[in-house]
Amino acid sequence: MNRAFIISRQDSIADTLRRTLQNLGFDNISEILTGSEARRIIRNGNPPDLIIVNTPLTDEFGNELAETAAEETNTKTILLCSGNIADELADRLSEYDILVLSKPVDRDVLRRGICLLEADGAPFSDIDESDEVLRRIDDIRLISKAKAALMKCMKFTEPQAHRYLEKQAMNSRCTRRKAAEKIIADLS
Repeated sequence: MNRAFIISRQDSIADTLRRTLQNLGFDNISEILTGSEARRIIRNGNPPDLIIVNTPLTDEFGNELAETAAEETNTKTILLCSGNIADELADRLSEYDILVLSKPVDRDVLRRGICLLEADGAPFSDIDESDEVLRRIDDIRLISKAKAALMKCMKFTEPQAHRYLEKQAMNSRCTRRKAAEKIIADLS
């Protein structure tokens, strides 16, 4: 049995997430509206295999809930948030192995994200994804981390950081991943 919690105050997004999870083989999906209700359920019962937090929630933003769930239950967790803070949160939550996706997120990106989490531990289901897809997701994560470092250290905006990274890759005649690795190493 694959059990998932969708924590979201928006019914339309929760419906989309539920359909995507059902297509991936999750058969026990609970929709929860608030962070406090989710905490109570997680602490009193069996934790799910996957938690998706769609920020902001009605009673909190949601990143603290994601941290708590990942830390106390070792549950695979995805946090959906607006693009302007996604990089910052991804950097901050990386130690908890929380996957941060910026909204709006399409079903394919969500599906790949779940596959990435699946590759990090016990499988959710028999999803057959190639190593190439997982490598691409890892590249995206590394590139986002480099952009976040540029925004933090160099005070770039997200478009400026993106352009800088692209230009470094082009000028160095290397992949964006290699350019991101170099930027992270230089700014660390």
